[in-house]
Amino acid sequence: MKIGGLDIGTTGCKITVFDERGDIAGKAYRDYPVRRASFGHEIDVSAMTESVFEVLSEMSARFPDIASIGVTSFGETFVLTDENGLPLCDSMLYTDPRGKDELRELTSKISETEITAITGLSPHEMYSISKIMWVRKHRPDLYAGAKHIFLIEDYIIFRLTGTANITYSLATRTMAFDLKNLCWSEKIFDAAGVDIAKMSKPVQAGTVAGKWKGISIVSVAHDQVAACAGAGVFDEKTACEGAGTVECLTPVYNSLPDVSVMASGNYCIVPHVIPGKYCAYAFSYTGGALIKWCVDTFGKDGTYDSLEKPCSKDEPTGLLVLPHFAGAATPYMDTGSKGAIIGLITATSPSDIYRACMEGVCYEMMLNYETLKPSGISFDRINASGGGARSSLWMQMKADVLNIPITALLTIDAGTAGCAMVAGVSAGLFKDIGDAADVMVRKGTTYYPRRDIHEKYMTVYERYRKLYNAVRPLV
Repeated sequence: MKIGGLDIGTTGCKITVFDERGDIAGKAYRDYPVRRASFGHEIDVSAMTESVFEVLSEMSARFPDIASIGVTSFGETFVLTDENGLPLCDSMLYTDPRGKDELRELTSKISETEITAITGLSPHEMYSISKIMWVRKHRPDLYAGAKHIFLIEDYIIFRLTGTANITYSLATRTMAFDLKNLCWSEKIFDAAGVDIAKMSKPVQAGTVAGKWKGISIVSVAHDQVAACAGAGVFDEKTACEGAGTVECLTPVYNSLPDVSVMASGNYCIVPHVIPGKYCAYAFSYTGGALIKWCVDTFGKDGTYDSLEKPCSKDEPTGLLVLPHFAGAATPYMDTGSKGAIIGLITATSPSDIYRACMEGVCYEMMLNYETLKPSGISFDRINASGGGARSSLWMQMKADVLNIPITALLTIDAGTAGCAMVAGVSAGLFKDIGDAADVMVRKGTTYYPRRDIHEKYMTVYERYRKLYNAVRPLV
């Protein structure tokens, strides 16, 4: 028996197939186009769908004994379809500027405080509901002709099985989901003027939607929650760090945290794959993306080694980098913020800037860690996945800055692993998600904080805490 995890991202989709021992049997990836223009940011849903079916067909042909495949996807983006699930148009990404006016309209009917109390989210135009309102207002023909409004996970599952199910965690990304009662909020849909009947049925993670080519298709979660499961993070003692294009620190709560405390830092509350537990997202839009920018801009041969190997100093650079090169995420949620590098001199080398950019991301995570403390976080270790987990320099730096041990996972792609783990439970391969983690979560090196280095970083961090407020009025 084999199990698989399908992760549908903004620019590409991937599937990983695992055997009963938790070893990778095979994987496939396809990318697809995204259009970003002044009028909007959109994804070609038809191209995405074709890519998804290509990777599924490739793996199912190679491994006819796949019993179950779990599905996860990125959030916010919605798909308008006819009754057969065929898209009526391309879909807006969360970065699309449309929906700001509609958000103001919605918050004029329901206060921001009440929306947060219902959804666990601080109101923002990136979420689905205000953009659906935009379509209803500006493209009434499309809205009226839509039989279904899907997000990506439930859209693909519908295309595979004919079942319209959406997991609780992905449903939260609409900003129209009742977090306490685990159902769509009629009050928000009524205020938005959106037909709730067009939405998929909210379900618990691990729900089997149906079969495709004899393979059970399982609804898993929003991609960050799937990655949290794939990193083996199931309780308050451990947090998940996704060191990918976006840097995301995901702590777990054993019960629903105080919504008002979370809102003060613009943190969302999202159901975990384990019933009754919740996650929060503390993230920076430019984690690995900023490091890649350094390599593309300053690297001699297009590799990380050209910048990382010359980093001989095992101490802070003293430079301050505000890593808002694509806007600020939590705790600011300020899309207008810009990046900055402060403290350059003629002796500053490309390797210094490279390391300082790593430090900037670490300081931003430290800022989020401190902001989250009043919510009751109590983790004392971190499991890290993603491409950034391969950098021993960066992993040690994160441990030193946060003053918390951090373990680099050998399974880089925690998202597909988490999906396969949930699929394995549904297939009876594992008795529960903890059993699945014992088999599938592979740990690599653990980096421990060094007190003297941490103290040096904290001296610089005290200056970093003032950086956003100093720079933001200038840009």
